[in-house]
Amino acid sequence: MEAMSENITYFDKPWLKSLDDAVKPTLEYPQKPLHQFLEEDAQRVPNKTALITSAKIPVLGRLTAEVTYAELNDASDALAAALVDMGLKKGDRVAIAMPNTVAFLISFYATLKAGGVVSAVNPTYPAGKMRDQLNDCDAEFALTLTLFYDTIKQVQSETKLKTVIVSNIKEYLPGIARVLFTIAREKKEGHRVESLATGDYWLQDVLTKYQGQKPNVTVTPEDIAIFQYTGGTTGIPKAAVGQHKALVANMLMANELITLVCGDGHDDIYLGAIPFFHVYGLVAVVSLSVFRSSRIVLVPNARDIDDVIECLNHYKATLFPGVPALYNAINNHPRVQAGQIDLSSLKLCISGSAPLPPTVKDEFERLSGGSVREAYGMSETPTATHSNPIFKENRRGSIGLPLSDVECRIVSLDDGETDVPVGDIGELAIHSPNLMVGYHKMPTETANALREKDGKKWLFTGDIARMDEDGYFYIVDRKKDMALIGGFNVYPNAVEKAIKAHPDVLEVGVAAISHPSKPGQEALKAWIVRKPDTTVTDQEIIAFLKDKLAQYEIPRRISFIDELPKSTVGKTLRRELIRLETEEV
Repeated sequence: MEAMSENITYFDKPWLKSLDDAVKPTLEYPQKPLHQFLEEDAQRVPNKTALITSAKIPVLGRLTAEVTYAELNDASDALAAALVDMGLKKGDRVAIAMPNTVAFLISFYATLKAGGVVSAVNPTYPAGKMRDQLNDCDAEFALTLTLFYDTIKQVQSETKLKTVIVSNIKEYLPGIARVLFTIAREKKEGHRVESLATGDYWLQDVLTKYQGQKPNVTVTPEDIAIFQYTGGTTGIPKAAVGQHKALVANMLMANELITLVCGDGHDDIYLGAIPFFHVYGLVAVVSLSVFRSSRIVLVPNARDIDDVIECLNHYKATLFPGVPALYNAINNHPRVQAGQIDLSSLKLCISGSAPLPPTVKDEFERLSGGSVREAYGMSETPTATHSNPIFKENRRGSIGLPLSDVECRIVSLDDGETDVPVGDIGELAIHSPNLMVGYHKMPTETANALREKDGKKWLFTGDIARMDEDGYFYIVDRKKDMALIGGFNVYPNAVEKAIKAHPDVLEVGVAAISHPSKPGQEALKAWIVRKPDTTVTDQEIIAFLKDKLAQYEIPRRISFIDELPKSTVGKTLRRELIRLETEEV
């Protein structure tokens, strides 16, 4: 095998032999803007349910409200016509600051139909971060919920925002739930806005006024669809600029795998728990579900694990794109452990956005009886480039194989140009139909990330990786997170994986800190969240690692904390851990 691997190059594409038999290595991509797939659904299956909103009411149980494809299409047409009438020009940016709601979907498709560019914002951002993203994307329009209206109004004078359109979370709740919410929760939880500022509009008023109208705008596959902000786990978030054709391409690339399990998809039920303001949710849930004429069960707050597991159980979801932190939380929920939640309806679970610990994968598969496929993607490739196969080997610890039309290389960390031998570690570089155009207003960062070779544009991901001789890829760590301990390169991901194997560890984050007694050098520290009712100590952790890691890889500094700082899609924010250490010192 070693002699064979010496002769393999990345241009041989060894992953092709490992793909599922029915997966096509190359696809044909329709020349359509993303929203055209919704319009086609509205013509073909107008009365089919597209979106499911639910609420649990004492005594009455879980109530459901549904939105059909025709209703979603008509509402987004009306809002698109309104945006154009309000002055939106093709290419203008529209900020959408909402969780996973019907109003988000209406706003998303309306913006695309009007020729606008969606800049989705984490609605829970504090005022300063909200202002920074609004300014960076130059948004003149914002769509939000009443709960976040005050935050936007606080910073509006410091931005280019001219118009804010507002929805209330209750508007698409089931009827009686809407009434009870108005009485018991709306004012108490901060959802009530008595009146809007001059120049702002209620979404429902806009939809009524423009009902039956459509925008007269031509949108092409080459037009910009989204400004997707990177997670900012290692620095300032950047807006990755994505075209319609990139989103359409990735939708079809992912569909190759989904079809193997779910066929034409008409009976699919997606659990929409991962945030739609992140590209993973936009493509893996929203775009794919619309393309496949499926249904989405909307979960506005994925941190409400009670609601997540009840939606899984009640609606018998078949597809569940998630993140490791979410799967881990479900695994450890008492009702799941007690066998009170039925997860057997799940046909396929995809894990992305962060490394999937084998212990989390094994436990979720034990509880559900299904399988979890680890995948990989970035905001810069909206969204996925790799996934483990469906029927062939689901290789442990691997992000899997490149999707259709994705080419990959592993490039030297020293010179950034030379391909390293297969099996060696280097930076992952990707060429595919779903690459971003670049970073908004960041020419230097764009030039560093997108580089030409042999007439092709390659994205340098910043991830340290390797490929085995069968074409499976493995992420070692982020380049920026690699630590130098005693002259040796140490990868925090590998250390976290080893610590996570301890039976008393719920979660762990590892990062390099400034050495407290050796100026100019780094030390490794671990922040551990214990499982409930456990008392593992730092010395027990160190002893546990002695036969699992090299001596220089074992962190000698360990803190036990209640919760790890995470991004909205479950990535541990190592910069926040380092900040905690700095403050403590």
